[in-house]
Amino acid sequence: MPNWLTEMVKLLNKSVTGRKMSKQHRFGHSDYRLQSTETVFQGFFKMTRMLVEHRLFGGGWSKPLQRELFERGDAVGLLLYDPANDLVGLVEQFRPGALDEKSGPWQYEVVAGMMKPDENPEQVAIRELQEETGLEVAKLIPICDYLVSPGGTNEKMHLFCGLADLSDRGGIFGLDGEGEDILFQVWSYDETLQAFSEGMLNSAAMSVALLWLQLNHRRLRHES
Repeated sequence: MPNWLTEMVKLLNKSVTGRKMSKQHRFGHSDYRLQSTETVFQGFFKMTRMLVEHRLFGGGWSKPLQRELFERGDAVGLLLYDPANDLVGLVEQFRPGALDEKSGPWQYEVVAGMMKPDENPEQVAIRELQEETGLEVAKLIPICDYLVSPGGTNEKMHLFCGLADLSDRGGIFGLDGEGEDILFQVWSYDETLQAFSEGMLNSAAMSVALLWLQLNHRRLRHES
């Protein structure tokens, strides 16, 4: 793994250890002014147009900026790993955002779903795990929280690793009412890393989770 990727994941690991952060942002919540917002689209998701201004690093305020925001909210992702058998569980499904991918619009992903207002990330992880794999996990390990693409969406991903027995598992899952057609598969750890290195596992959540797994693989195997 390249050195810069190793260092990136080390920083991600530190973000969930509870240590006091050594750096702070120059500005905060009191340093922007939201002048107006309007809903420009409301369907399965919501698009908001805003007029906002903010303080400048060199002093003063920016001119009013018009920006559109894709309001998707918080999501939860769960990488399944079996340390005893060195297996990784992933799901495959159709994704319209991948229509232009050379391999086609089916993506290999971690188990994932959106948070409802009355849920916490752990509850979503357990719910989605049942819906997409029919499994239960022995342990949930936080990996990190990250903003998916803050230049255009407010989506935040809460990422976990779920330890489970994946031997003789797999099948077709998903909720008919949500139009889901999900193929749950179990690969060896080596097969997973090979596919990752070949660019087949290129969603953000999968990439971050696998980088974390590589750094923690030996420890998880030793503790199993």
